[in-house]
Amino acid sequence: MASERERAQHIKAKAHELGFKACGIAQAGFLAAEAPRLEQWLKTGKHGSMGYMAENFDKRLDPRELVPGARSVISLAYNYFSEPRQTDPNAPKLSTYAYGRDYHKVVKKRLKPLLAFITEQYGQVSMRAFVDSAPVLEKAWAQRAGIGWVGKHTNVIRQGVGSFFFLCEIILDLALEPDAPATDHCGTCRRCIDACPTEAITPYGVDGSRCISHLTIELKEAIPTEFSGQLQGWAFGCDICQQVCPWNRFSTPHQEPEFEPRPALMDLTADEWYGMSEVLFDELFHGSAVKRTKYTGLMRNLRFLRTDE
Repeated sequence: MASERERAQHIKAKAHELGFKACGIAQAGFLAAEAPRLEQWLKTGKHGSMGYMAENFDKRLDPRELVPGARSVISLAYNYFSEPRQTDPNAPKLSTYAYGRDYHKVVKKRLKPLLAFITEQYGQVSMRAFVDSAPVLEKAWAQRAGIGWVGKHTNVIRQGVGSFFFLCEIILDLALEPDAPATDHCGTCRRCIDACPTEAITPYGVDGSRCISHLTIELKEAIPTEFSGQLQGWAFGCDICQQVCPWNRFSTPHQEPEFEPRPALMDLTADEWYGMSEVLFDELFHGSAVKRTKYTGLMRNLRFLRTDE
């Protein structure tokens, strides 16, 4: 019978074979250190309009609530870095991850062979996989599993890799040798804090109600006028805090064909963005994460940007 170490090594090797940038393991248990931080973040309204963040509090803190008898949490990173170049430099911008196919669908599809491998190798293992789709504190688990540390902008950073990667998890009742937690390497740097135009970032904290990603994706009401002139052309999401992070000089282009943007999207002029019809929206963003904000939401964002000109 394979030891916990051997099982962990086999799973990591398969994950890398399947294209995952990194794979680490943590012992499943209650996230005692994160509990008071999460409670305070919610109490002070830093989750903005994301009411769902206040739900399933216990499940967010203990993976055994999601998979009874869970022994391990496998954390994985999937690269999405690219340098999208729009033909019109004045065209509104999307967060890098949103130019291609919806990452929920792509990464979940890439996870399926890994789940099949675990079952094939170790029998009937009780497990569930998550791609930003359940009450899981994925950043905390990534840090515990050695994937990377939670930076001052609250994104997970991996030495020699950067932060342009998606996180996903497999929670399972199979005992695996855990990895050492990642250590912090932000040092005295505060570039992400200083670069945020809406002052949403404090060291190791983000006020979601001020974050451009929240304002352009999660917020369903009108964008508050106090943010006029501060969105810097972002129509869906924002990458500023990652773009200025020194660790992202190590980022390398992804190898995922489904993350490639449609040429028609990249060729849109600013005027074509602002005059976009719902038919064109559906055509350009079919299967995209941008669908989350719907046509009305994207047009609201574009109108807000237009008033800033």
